[in-house]
Amino acid sequence: MALEQSPQGLFLLWLAFMGLLVFAASVMAQHGLWLRLVQADPTGLTIAIVLLFIGCSLWAGARSWQLGLQWQTLHLSAQTPLAGSASWASDYLLARTHSATDKGVLQQVLSDRAHGPQEMAWWLNGIQLKLGLLGKVIGFSVLALELGRMDGFDSQQSAQMLKSLTGGLGIALLTTITGLAANILLGLQLMRIDRFADGLVAEILLRGETQAMRETPGKANA
Repeated sequence: MALEQSPQGLFLLWLAFMGLLVFAASVMAQHGLWLRLVQADPTGLTIAIVLLFIGCSLWAGARSWQLGLQWQTLHLSAQTPLAGSASWASDYLLARTHSATDKGVLQQVLSDRAHGPQEMAWWLNGIQLKLGLLGKVIGFSVLALELGRMDGFDSQQSAQMLKSLTGGLGIALLTTITGLAANILLGLQLMRIDRFADGLVAEILLRGETQAMRETPGKANA
């Protein structure tokens, strides 16, 4: 996206996305939906998923800012990349100047710097979905236990029984929906971060190849 190429464009996109989520959360709060979620899920898994999503989203914002700084430093030091402040690009280009350096190892280190931290975030993103599935299992287990306790149909106990059955079904549905929604929303953030990191690595590698091509004629003339 064109906005991502601007200074801290990725962070601005993340900020706009989080603004929409905060607005949606405030609307839910005004209608009392958060209180209903807490009351309908005695396991606390729904709140755990929401808190995990908030923590991972804040980390995604910090990561977006860090990648934006690397992108900005790369383009600000386009004329004299080695004279700029310490960055992934300057470290990579400086290491390439040494003849004994393994270029494959340098590329692997650069890729790990750009993509390594996201691996834990993707794992936590999967945990959100698994917590939702765990709540689904718990909810249907409660439902099955309540059905197993029914020896017969008693009109006097039917209201209490229906309440218990509805509670188990509510746990299953709420945790599953919350886990799935959190998984999708966090996945969107991490996907944009990964794509931006891919572009950053490609730009640094291209800068390195361009630098090598400029140095080769000089060595040949010498």
